[in-house]
Amino acid sequence: MNNDNLNQPQNSGDNSSIPPNNPLPPREVYTVDGVEIEPKITPLKAGILGLAGGLIFYQIVGGLISAIILGLNPAEADVNAVRLMNVAGQVLFILLPALVFSKIIYENVGVIIRFRLAPLKEIGLFSLGMLALIPLLQNFLYIQNFFIESLAEWSGFVRYFKEAFDLFNNMMEKTFADLLKANNYADYIIIFFSISIVPAVCEELMFRGFIQKSFELRFRPLLAILITSVFFGLYHFSPYSLLPLIALGFYIGYATYKTNSILVPVILHFLNNFLSVIMYYAFGADDQLIGTKVTGQEFKSALISFSYQFVLFAVILGYIVYYYRKVKITNDEETYKNLAE
Repeated sequence: MNNDNLNQPQNSGDNSSIPPNNPLPPREVYTVDGVEIEPKITPLKAGILGLAGGLIFYQIVGGLISAIILGLNPAEADVNAVRLMNVAGQVLFILLPALVFSKIIYENVGVIIRFRLAPLKEIGLFSLGMLALIPLLQNFLYIQNFFIESLAEWSGFVRYFKEAFDLFNNMMEKTFADLLKANNYADYIIIFFSISIVPAVCEELMFRGFIQKSFELRFRPLLAILITSVFFGLYHFSPYSLLPLIALGFYIGYATYKTNSILVPVILHFLNNFLSVIMYYAFGADDQLIGTKVTGQEFKSALISFSYQFVLFAVILGYIVYYYRKVKITNDEETYKNLAE
């Protein structure tokens, strides 16, 4: 269902009981999906608070707790302990704050997080777009890294940052590869749960649920989606994947806004993570963990693939836009008929 209704702020309540010598500014009331919500703080502050929860509590505080429990070298710790620690961190520092902040600040958790189902057609359309977007962004990484490598050859400034990014990128890829090592069926189940399901649920309830909805109450929808997407990319601390992550976050955020359902971003996020794991096992680390050194032949192949994948994704996205315009026209006609009656 389309979600083109405007969230209109209003002045709340009767302020006649406020002493005239000590006036307090009235809180704004926002109408969201026909429900009036009076946030305890401004939506902008609420969104920033959510970002602090994702970027600071999980990445920094959670990282410190992991270091205390597992040691400073995660490679020496039991890999299942690392996986379960990641799950605990996601639940305690991302999922729980999203729900608690929504309850304390807005009171109506369901409306803010968008706890509602979406039509199967809309889920299918956005899932199809995600299946087209994933390989598109994969090829974008090859193209991006080729240009970064070329710039680093003649610019010492670029080379300095590239070397630092390479060290960090190699560490992240090794950590990811270690988390995907499986010796038995139990390991595969834990991997599926900890990498595909938990991040999809926890991160989406925080980013596309609490944070994006807060920004939607303050900014225009596309700007709210963009702000959330930028911080979603930064949250993952992956320098070479920053732009693809922002693009991925923007698409998921757009799907969230149009369907007005948290179920859709959870499914899209799950698809991305699940397919990454499947492709890793199917083709191996060398094909799935893209290095920063890209040959000329790899660049040409990626550029050709990127071109036709871009056209495919644009066609799917174009149809999605057309679909929602048609839905809006139908809804407007029904509203006009009801008013006329």
